[in-house]
Amino acid sequence: MSSASASSRSVLVTGVAGFLGSHLLDRLLAGGHRVIGIDDLSKGSLANIAGQMGNPAFRFLERDVTDPNVFSDLVDNVEYIVHLASHKIPRYGNALATLQVNTRGCEHALEFARKVGCKTVIASTSDVYGRNPKLPFGEDDDSVFGSSKVARWGYAVSKLYTEHLGFAYQEAYGLPVSILRFFGSYGPRNHVSWWGGPQAVFIDAILNDREITIHGDGLQTRSFTYVSDTVEGIYAAMVTPAAYGEILNIGTTHEVTILELARTIHRLAGTPWPLKSTFVPYQSFTGGKYEDVRRRVPDIERSQRILGVTARVGLEEGLTHTINWQRGLSTPVAAVDKSPCLQETAVRV
Repeated sequence: MSSASASSRSVLVTGVAGFLGSHLLDRLLAGGHRVIGIDDLSKGSLANIAGQMGNPAFRFLERDVTDPNVFSDLVDNVEYIVHLASHKIPRYGNALATLQVNTRGCEHALEFARKVGCKTVIASTSDVYGRNPKLPFGEDDDSVFGSSKVARWGYAVSKLYTEHLGFAYQEAYGLPVSILRFFGSYGPRNHVSWWGGPQAVFIDAILNDREITIHGDGLQTRSFTYVSDTVEGIYAAMVTPAAYGEILNIGTTHEVTILELARTIHRLAGTPWPLKSTFVPYQSFTGGKYEDVRRRVPDIERSQRILGVTARVGLEEGLTHTINWQRGLSTPVAAVDKSPCLQETAVRV
């Protein structure tokens, strides 16, 4: 979309200083859109959006989406809301924050959308499929979760709730809502910890000559989607009328084991063999109550048909870009943050 054809109304992006939010910001501004970005900087970083801070088409607001007044002073010239702000799986505790940020934040975004009458894209996750053994995961497939005593399912349940909430607003108020389920997005600017995904932790460990700890047997699989492909999916969902009222998987069907991922990163990084790794059983942490998902791969027929997009960046190409970006970070992550989530190189995905 050219600057001349883009709407003069704004796109409101929550979580704008995060990994996906900052890349979406670049895409929107390049397309001639005006953007209002909100982020509390708890996981996002001003460094991610520094290149756009002087852009007159971008307005940044440091705010918390759980605050009931977060959108109260915004005017009604917002055409779209892309709600990306959320917390992920509470591996290291603080499950309450995950539930509150994901549910309250989404409700506040939807309530603002209702007031101004704008279209809303809600970020969900492949985790909502849970332990469903049917593959590939189709958007209408069942969600299968474990015990409520297992904290990881709190994240999935909170995101599933936001999906229901979005469609409830659509039913009650005629609000156009689209739900996007992301599969393993990665790339430059991803959080260099478990928050950014296993590839981020693996790359950091390998580049800094540390041992990778792999929980389980490493044969659990995931589908990893390079950030530019994810962002094109988000953008297409935003501007495609047929996407509203739909749940859409955004990802790639290329499936890789966690062990293969580690070996591929090690090879692409050009570090000396052998790969430094150790395997640790799931029973050794979180009281033995952690539950993994054995395989995760999407059915993308619906998103291809409705959005007209498909993933274009292969895993090795995307990992190479990501490795080069992480290699350029000035200080190893373990040296700048002593929090448990960054000290531990174990990957639990």
